Amino acid sequence: MGGMLALPPGQGPHQVGCTDVMVGHTRQGLFLRLFYPCLPRAGATEPLWVPRPEYCGGLADVTLGRRWCSALLGIAIGSCTVPVSWNGPLEPRSGGYPLIIFSHGLGAFRTLYSSICAELASWGFVVAALEHRDHSAATTYFCTAEAGREEWIPFQRVPRGQKEFYFRNKQDNLDLTKVAVMGHSFGGVTAVLALVKEPSFRCAVALDAWMFPLENLLYPEVPKPVLFINTEKFQTPESVAKMKRLSSRNSQTRIVTVLGTVHEDQTDFAFLPGKLFSLIFSRRGTLDPYKALAITSRAALAFLQRHLKLQEQFGQWDELLEGVGDSVAPDAPFGRSHL
Repeated sequence: MGGMLALPPGQGPHQVGCTDVMVGHTRQGLFLRLFYPCLPRAGATEPLWVPRPEYCGGLADVTLGRRWCSALLGIAIGSCTVPVSWNGPLEPRSGGYPLIIFSHGLGAFRTLYSSICAELASWGFVVAALEHRDHSAATTYFCTAEAGREEWIPFQRVPRGQKEFYFRNKQDNLDLTKVAVMGHSFGGVTAVLALVKEPSFRCAVALDAWMFPLENLLYPEVPKPVLFINTEKFQTPESVAKMKRLSSRNSQTRIVTVLGTVHEDQTDFAFLPGKLFSLIFSRRGTLDPYKALAITSRAALAFLQRHLKLQEQFGQWDELLEGVGDSVAPDAPFGRSHL
């Protein structure tokens, strides 16, 4: 069944290594998958895309509303791998690599953005894909101080009678001190919020950001530039208006739309074959997913070079930041919201 998913290898000049990092013995600790430039290694193994069977259960519950489908999902995607070198040796670099903190969307987990994370790593970044433990992941876990004991944290829906804004607004706070932050959907708005909470972040890349949980009072406080890369069918006028409020306060903030794409096209799900994708989601975009990934990653690289002041050749893709090019547009068409 390994052929059920074929994630693209990174197109940059570096080979990509991958490992998992867990720090601490409580849910307040850190859990992430690290993507990084690595040295070639003979006989390198590739990590599983879905790292544990329990994630299939969480995914079935979130996407299908049927946890009993987890076994079928496991058969379909459980043996799929990511084309990176598991625990490959880090490629040395004088001065170190720029770092991107990546925040997943609501109901996702750390490995579901492996294609974009590996792509960025292949161009010379270390990418830390977080897995959140605030009940916004499909499921996650931590290892207690007691040897061999795990505690799992399920996804939590909005309780009956509670307003979604107040419930989601308090989730997903980041307090990290590295260079740039990036995220998708709920993780996209988390990336914007991180610019307020952590002064050491220089900029943010927000993929189809779900702007709803961001408090209106925070807009004047977002001090750094944001690149909003939207899909064509997800955003609402209200959400885009919030993005434009940010761009009106920072001339370096950009809003672009990748035409022919839907919300899930910015995840690894875009590379699932048609029938399996249709089982999990109701629709898919018309743009080839490999082309969509290239547009998204190149726009992000151009933006990161500009605001992290990198000495690379990513400026060749600057026109994407203005919405110029095939399958891109400036600003944001409106579609029906779909989380």
